[in-house]
Amino acid sequence: MNAEWLTGRLCAGHGVASGTSNESPYPDGTIRMQSPVFKALGLDLSSCYFGTLNIDFAPLEVSLSNPDHLFERVHWTELHPPETFSFWRVEIKAGATDVVNGWIYYPHPKTKERHWQPPTTLELLAPRLRGVEPGSNIHLLDQSGRIKLVDTVRLRARLLEFLKFRVLASQQTFFEADALLNREQWLSTMFPEALQLSEQDLDRVWAQARSLYTES
Repeated sequence: MNAEWLTGRLCAGHGVASGTSNESPYPDGTIRMQSPVFKALGLDLSSCYFGTLNIDFAPLEVSLSNPDHLFERVHWTELHPPETFSFWRVEIKAGATDVVNGWIYYPHPKTKERHWQPPTTLELLAPRLRGVEPGSNIHLLDQSGRIKLVDTVRLRARLLEFLKFRVLASQQTFFEADALLNREQWLSTMFPEALQLSEQDLDRVWAQARSLYTES
């Protein structure tokens, strides 16, 4: 697989991961608090700065698959319910810093109560990078090609058009429970590119198709 460098721009974060926000309930920063827990689970982040780099790829959205580490229902504070986290090892280059190893840090939105990131943004854990500031280009490389940048607006439109004649031909049977349960399997054969979309995006397209293409 010929993996490619992906380029985004450094943007300001919430200041919660590093503890720099005066409004954060975690004055030490969440990464400093979580790191010993992750180490006990098998991921050593001691080479990384205790804060995240927020990288924006707008208007493209980020699609991730097959993490190196998946830690489910991690209890790291009394102030927040257990969270699920995924990590991907990546190579990073930016500013005056040579290529360094770092991690994509992904608290799963379904278990995160606040401070969500938009789908166009990734959080990175890395050693301190020299010569970077908000607006600087940050380059990422995943040798396994598990990071995809997706034009979701265009892809949703293409999928909706693709569904048109299939829904018109079968009407409500297309949306029966058994068909929905097998949606991913069906797409993997009929329109595999659509599997880059999130479940929420797929649900949205299916709802639009039902509204547009079925008889009332």
